[in-house]
Amino acid sequence: MIPILLIVIPLVSAFVGFCFKNDGAARSWSLFSSILTLIVSVVGLTLDPANSNLHFDAEWLPALHSRFSVGLDGLGQILTLLTSISFPIIFVATWRDEYRNAKNFYGLMLLSQAGLMGVFLAMDALLFYFFWELALIPVYFLASQWGGERRIQATFKFFIYTFVGSLLMLVGIIYLYFHTRNTSFSIESFYALRSTISNADQSWLFWLFFIAFAIKMPIWPFHTWQPETYEQSPTAVTMVLSAIMVKMGLFGLIRWLGPVLPVGTWQWGDTVSTLCIIGMIYASLLAMRQNDLKRMVAYSSIAHVGLMCLAVFATSQSSMQGVMIQMFSHGINIIGLWIVVALIERQYHTRKISELGGIALKAPGLAILLVIVALANIALPLTNAFIGEFMMFNGIYASTATKYNVVFTVTAAITVILSAVYMLNMIHRVFYGTENTLTAHTKDIQLNEKIILAVIVLLIVVVGVYPQPVFELTKQTVDAILQKMNYKL
Repeated sequence: MIPILLIVIPLVSAFVGFCFKNDGAARSWSLFSSILTLIVSVVGLTLDPANSNLHFDAEWLPALHSRFSVGLDGLGQILTLLTSISFPIIFVATWRDEYRNAKNFYGLMLLSQAGLMGVFLAMDALLFYFFWELALIPVYFLASQWGGERRIQATFKFFIYTFVGSLLMLVGIIYLYFHTRNTSFSIESFYALRSTISNADQSWLFWLFFIAFAIKMPIWPFHTWQPETYEQSPTAVTMVLSAIMVKMGLFGLIRWLGPVLPVGTWQWGDTVSTLCIIGMIYASLLAMRQNDLKRMVAYSSIAHVGLMCLAVFATSQSSMQGVMIQMFSHGINIIGLWIVVALIERQYHTRKISELGGIALKAPGLAILLVIVALANIALPLTNAFIGEFMMFNGIYASTATKYNVVFTVTAAITVILSAVYMLNMIHRVFYGTENTLTAHTKDIQLNEKIILAVIVLLIVVVGVYPQPVFELTKQTVDAILQKMNYKL
């Protein structure tokens, strides 16, 4: 019942939220719903993986042999936990933001949460595609109705990219469906195809799925929708996009692409890894040149997700375990950065780094919390990101799936240096630079904002110092996935 509750609570709450007449009531209802979802997610962590309450299977579309099959394994638990933690944080962090027709805004946010939960829980390919679209559609409306001045242009580009990617994935799903032994969409029927689909077919089918997932992450050169969409979307929506939705693409690689098409994944592994490396360096260099805080964080996210994608294609125990923990850590850290950007923009009505400076003199609380989050973003030891990055680099170097493992490791390591450059430069110029007329009357952040950032810092430190629970949660899933991805290799 846990998987069903994780989907039903935000789904039903979304439709209830649309009926509210008072904006404050809609905001409070959304926060209550997200906290209830978080409680259910935490309860799910306490259950044994074999517990029947972590799985649900029922008739859905019998004519197509598609069932409403959802379940929680280590991968699903880590991402549903990230989703359930993120939404309460987002709602509290943006509590003071005003939206016209707020009930519609919060209803769409909860609808997107339901879709995200479904993506991470689905054990049926058609159901997976259904929730994939359910997660994306509310974002189109959220960005186009409550975004910035160039929101229509940004949303249109986002729509075109994701529509094309989704269409390609649907073609691939239908092709595989007709080649299953029992004409079924079940995940086990798709996994069984790896022994029957020819190497040549796996080669071209790989790209139908990979492009859809690459657009969501995004990976160079499928990334051009991202910076403008992040910049023009409301802060709450940007947090969802960068902290959770990018994980849909990584999840797709791990859950569906690699295990279903292992030979195609191996054939194109070096090509994709090269794209990841190019994107990481390209995005890091662009982040260094940005004067807009939102665009700097956006390009930073591309670089970090590129490293996770590279680690997935290394197909080693260490790299895959690193990806699992890094997906969670990146989500927490990037939300922290977006909260700081939102607080700065709200107080100074600007995001330009060149117009800011000396904020730490008047807002020491914000400065201290930002520095911790920023240092986690560059993987300082004893922070959550250090654990994930160390394991990913170790796994990439030890990979037997490519003969270029040393080249990939060394080149990817350059981006660690670049990330330190642009993050430390931002901290210096914005918080410890020279105070100006704009920042002379700075006020420190309020108590609720300090509490939210303190929660994020606590998660950063706890996972960084004691990551063992995450390893234990995901180890069995990692072993099972690698066994399928390394089939006949």
